[in-house]
Amino acid sequence: FFFAQLMFSPADYSNQARPWLAVAVLAATVAVTLLCLPTMQSLLLFGQPVAAHPAVSARQPLLHTQPPSTAAVPHRVAFAEPQHFEAILGSSEVQVDRRPSGQQIELPPVAGPNCSAALVALLSSATLVAGLILRRTRAQSLRNDPRWVMTTLTAYAAGDEQIPEVVPINDKTAKAAPVAPEYTWKGAKLKPLAITLAVGILFSLIPCPATLDPKAWNLLAIFLSTITGIITGPLPLGAVALLALGVTILTGTLTFAQAFSAMSSEIPWLIALAFFFARGFIKTGLGNRIAYQFVRLFGKTSLGLTYSLVFSEAVLAPAIPSVAARAGGIFLPLVKALSEACGSRVGDGTERKLGAYLCLTCFQTSTISSAMFLTAMAANPLSAKLALSTVGAEITWGSWALAASVPGILSLIAIPLVVYILYPPEMKSSPEAPAQAEKKLEEMGPITMDEKIMGASLLTTVGLWVFGASIGVGSVPAALVGLGTLLISGVLTWGECLKETVAWDTLTWFGALIAMASYLNSMGLIKWFAGTVTALVGGMPAGLATVVLTLVYFYSHYLFASGAAHIGAMYAAFLAVAVSLNAPPMAMALLLAFLSNLMGGLTHYGIGSAPPYYGTGYVPLQKWWAVGAVCSVANLLIWAGVGGIWWKFLGLI
Repeated sequence: FFFAQLMFSPADYSNQARPWLAVAVLAATVAVTLLCLPTMQSLLLFGQPVAAHPAVSARQPLLHTQPPSTAAVPHRVAFAEPQHFEAILGSSEVQVDRRPSGQQIELPPVAGPNCSAALVALLSSATLVAGLILRRTRAQSLRNDPRWVMTTLTAYAAGDEQIPEVVPINDKTAKAAPVAPEYTWKGAKLKPLAITLAVGILFSLIPCPATLDPKAWNLLAIFLSTITGIITGPLPLGAVALLALGVTILTGTLTFAQAFSAMSSEIPWLIALAFFFARGFIKTGLGNRIAYQFVRLFGKTSLGLTYSLVFSEAVLAPAIPSVAARAGGIFLPLVKALSEACGSRVGDGTERKLGAYLCLTCFQTSTISSAMFLTAMAANPLSAKLALSTVGAEITWGSWALAASVPGILSLIAIPLVVYILYPPEMKSSPEAPAQAEKKLEEMGPITMDEKIMGASLLTTVGLWVFGASIGVGSVPAALVGLGTLLISGVLTWGECLKETVAWDTLTWFGALIAMASYLNSMGLIKWFAGTVTALVGGMPAGLATVVLTLVYFYSHYLFASGAAHIGAMYAAFLAVAVSLNAPPMAMALLLAFLSNLMGGLTHYGIGSAPPYYGTGYVPLQKWWAVGAVCSVANLLIWAGVGGIWWKFLGLI
């Protein structure tokens, strides 16, 4: 049996060791058996036949095993009468694994001279020696342990085909027990998390003003902590915002319905729908086709390409009153298609090639085009209405556009240059780009049916954005008409919409910020803040007070996620105070109205065009805020400085 094991075992012994070792073991066993057979009867078992020996009866089991156990532990196999077998085995116990059947092994009784016992002893001795040799020639094999031989022989004698395995004890070749891997922290970034929590906790420890609702003060602490978390980034934006809403509910600051009230607002959903349009634009190839046309016409330099987009958006601005729809639904797909066409993609290290610059510039200039026309942003008519009711300044569509024309055009020219200096694209010039774009257009061939459907749905949506107000169709229903066309036709699938994780993430964090900002206003905190600022500037000279009011009005937008909320909370109060300090009513009303758009460029949540462009992932958050801060200074200098000269020329000052 052992000879067969050596010759045919598939894996436990090396091919080189197996043949000669098998022959040597067989020859040694036969030779020793023949030489020692005459003397065995007197040496073993005191010369008594097995059947007559008191240790073994006719059906007495030779080996006793423990019953089966569910625990994977070694089982002891003991001989019935150890004192009679020590001469053979040298030990009263042999440790082997429990047998799967859990049954006893029985050997039939042997009558007459004990030649069988002698043979078993010699075979055992020979196989033990062979096992020691195998241990040296084949390390790390459990079957090299000599105890396997004894187990194999006894099982073979019982007719059991399943061979028990040996568990080595104190064997240097045994494998070490598996060690649990070292735990690695995979959660939030701890340092940013500590800073975020510290801001909220420390601010909440400041005593609440007597004239203010304590809930409003607590909400401000949570809001400031949320903004800190968005900047430092202990978790993704959506997670930070969602946890902040949870804190507002747990602390009793807001109810569940209040915390998630912004999910019924149009702006977050319009932004999410814009991402779906962008997906269809790129999937069908229509975005690439239009992008290559732009590159063919203006693509010799990055600035030329950028200015073509900037002024195209400004031309459409007066016809599309939603900056979120205009930027996210029309120009965001173009920006993404242009970036990818020029080899600039998110996540592969090419963001700075062109995509980052296009996103930052188109976002900043979208706030300028919104400021240039009364109908370019949904909240602009609210500014005009408040100006009339507060100081009697009547602002018409023509007077607004005329006053904004010179500073607006200067800003559209200057801001792309400012961003070009602060965050320049790696691809600054590409004289060969127009020719390459022409070649790409030829390779694309004629326009496909999917592109035609995509173009028709986009034109339908834009048409409803322009004329929908006259027939009672809002911006979101108009976008849903276009999306429904894409889904029904199969140009876009719902699964693809679900995979637009940026859209759902933006819907979460932007909705959370809108909810908190709106309740800061409704709880009276913004009114208290405006009154405090008004009291502080009351004793200042008129010119200085006007400057302070303007700066406070502009930079307080860090606390707002909506231009309409900011205008409704602070526009009338600041305009009334400025006019009471002898500021020209019409010029001041227009300046604050223009700034109500421009201040949206400060953050990634301050205006409807911010989340779509930021959500592309081309620009890190810290760089987004830094560029926004510098562009805000440039816009203030242009609109208050050059604009003031222009307004004086127009007779408004």
